[in-house]
Amino acid sequence: MNDAWKLYDKHAGAIDAARNRTLMERAYLDRVLEGLKPGAKVLDLGCGAGEPIAKVFIDAGHSVTGVDAADAMLDICRLRWPEGDWICADMRALDLGRRFDAIVAWDSFFHLGQDDQRAMFARFKAHAAPGAALLFTAGPEAGEALGDLFGETLYHASLDPAEYRALLAENGFEAVRYVPEDPDCGGHTVWLAAFTEI
Repeated sequence: MNDAWKLYDKHAGAIDAARNRTLMERAYLDRVLEGLKPGAKVLDLGCGAGEPIAKVFIDAGHSVTGVDAADAMLDICRLRWPEGDWICADMRALDLGRRFDAIVAWDSFFHLGQDDQRAMFARFKAHAAPGAALLFTAGPEAGEALGDLFGETLYHASLDPAEYRALLAENGFEAVRYVPEDPDCGGHTVWLAAFTEI
């Protein structure tokens, strides 16, 4: 992840403390929740410390598998939900041998380089059950950007929206909603898709 995970590992406690919990993501999470049956299986890629995203699904009674490359972030999840399924792994090499009813990669997928993002769509497909929702954040246009995390450089990248649509289609997903720089969601660029084939 261009070593972004190392910064999350290093600053885990501070990141968790600073994480916005007002649920500006709620409208998108609700769209995913609406399509889930009771006790659905959710894969949270780049789950961080689990709040607020994983918590929303856990509180709704769903089974969350959280994956993150920063073990210090997962340690916080393990304290909050000791019985949870928290896996330290790089999403780029993920092969759980299981399929999920929803896959979420909120504020995580966009830390991957462009080629790694392209390759991730096959990973999404391999872990998606029929009809699964895929929710992820990206940038509004192709390019790379450097942000700041507690005084250290944090990498971000994005593909062109047309390429995301093509990658989704090539891997059996139908784009359901695309909102660039949503002003009601902290300026996030959000994709919601549904898996339509195995």
